[in-house]
Amino acid sequence: MASELWPLLGDIVVLLAASLLVGGIFSRFGQSPLVGYLLAGMLLGGPGSIRAVGSEHEIEAIAELGVALLLFSLGLEFSLDRLRKLGGRPLLGGVLQIVLTLAVAAALAMAFGLTPTQSAGFGAMIALSSTAVVLRILMERSELEMPHGRNSLAVLLTQDMAVVPLALLMTVLGGAGSAAEIAWSIGRLLLLTGGLVAALLLLNQLAVVVLGTLTLYRNRELTVIFAVVAGLGAAWAAHYAGISPALGAFVAGMLLGSSAFATQIRADISPLRVVLLTLFFGAAGMVADPLWILKNWYLVALVSLAVTAGKLLVTGGIFLALGQSLRVAAATGLALAQIGEFAFVLGSIGRTSGVVSQDMYALIVSVTIVSFVLSAFLVPLAPRFGNWMARLQSRPAPADSDATPEPAPEAILIGFGPAAQVAARALIEHNVRTTVIDLNQAGIRKARQLGFQGELGDATQSEVLEHARLHECKTAIITVPHYRSAMSILDSVRREAPHVHVIVRSRYQLHTADFAAAGAHAVCGDEEQVGESLADHIQSWLSITPPAPEPVQHEPSP
Repeated sequence: MASELWPLLGDIVVLLAASLLVGGIFSRFGQSPLVGYLLAGMLLGGPGSIRAVGSEHEIEAIAELGVALLLFSLGLEFSLDRLRKLGGRPLLGGVLQIVLTLAVAAALAMAFGLTPTQSAGFGAMIALSSTAVVLRILMERSELEMPHGRNSLAVLLTQDMAVVPLALLMTVLGGAGSAAEIAWSIGRLLLLTGGLVAALLLLNQLAVVVLGTLTLYRNRELTVIFAVVAGLGAAWAAHYAGISPALGAFVAGMLLGSSAFATQIRADISPLRVVLLTLFFGAAGMVADPLWILKNWYLVALVSLAVTAGKLLVTGGIFLALGQSLRVAAATGLALAQIGEFAFVLGSIGRTSGVVSQDMYALIVSVTIVSFVLSAFLVPLAPRFGNWMARLQSRPAPADSDATPEPAPEAILIGFGPAAQVAARALIEHNVRTTVIDLNQAGIRKARQLGFQGELGDATQSEVLEHARLHECKTAIITVPHYRSAMSILDSVRREAPHVHVIVRSRYQLHTADFAAAGAHAVCGDEEQVGESLADHIQSWLSITPPAPEPVQHEPSP
């Protein structure tokens, strides 16, 4: 046993060191370190490499835990209530994306001479996107709360739930197993899934109660142990139940998301998650054969471009049909325009059942690695791509000469959450004509109840600001908490209406100088307001608290 451990440990250290070096070089030149991790794995291990790492299968098995911990961390941020707020449309979009992508890919494969069985297997492998790549980038860029981020999350969760049905499809296509055996597998899967969710709910509630009775300040290691047991234990239980380990970890995190320990647990597992995710991308690179890619570069390049464009069109078209704006639909489509890591799993099942040939498997693996590399550049560009598509779509509206124009707003209030509603009191008191722009329908209803003009739209689009008659108003008040969105809106306001007085809310003090440098006339920071409120309360408390009595001085006895 010891003789097997040390070579594996050595391979892990070599792979992590190479990932550190190559990823650091890419990061130094402003590129994603993910590309460096993939290249490090491709060069060090697997077919066509220098064979410096020989434990690729063992490392791959360990690295899958990184994806599970990524989903566990994400689940801690998404309680059941927050998941419901994603809405049914994004989840429906995920189902439609899987079905339509599989159908379109299968049809194109048949057009190029593949059999119906092989075509269906090909479509199943490319239908899913990469949870590890997309969510990692969106979390790093704090874009999960943006519309395209929420759509991407809903689709990726739906895809994770579809892994097992697609694996069963591969088995059916290969003719392995009778109808009764397949029905028994489906029934067993549903039964174990229900039991897993019930067990996770019970164990998480029990663990929260037990931890709540202990003094965590004196037993800090308890949350670390609990975090690892909860995250990795849920992944193991899900694997044993026959479902995606990543999905099981997400469910466990989501059930813990509303507990008082969620923030600390997420912080405790962060270092382990980073290490395992780095191993995951390095192991993914080791699956590819660089010599095969070079020999068939034209085919890999053609299929990679076709997959990227095809998934962009299918996903973007679905969300456009579901009523989302072109900007959001296009950004979502680009963010999900890659093949996911589960293509390796489905491809292995397909090879075993005879659905996938060796050449097809090599092609899918190569295209998946290329799509990983492309996604490191494309996912960060998704918001810009959405804005560009929205500008192409815009057309000037014809003027209505017979209609009496409404008076122009004096103020535009962007975002209508709790902070904006408090700020709006001054506008109401002084009877200022105000237009509110928000993506939340509840916020727009509230604004109209208060007598404001409400515009449901995304203020990062210059067309929305133009429609709200920004150039005619006197002041613009930006209250959205998301830094990148607020900065994008500020840039648009300064560009479209430089005469407008701009007031910006800064959620964090470290962004205050950025907003001021970008042209904001006034920046109101949440943290400063909290500090001032605390100081006022302390001052009030000190003014009513009687001073402590001075100690009585006793005369020394003679």
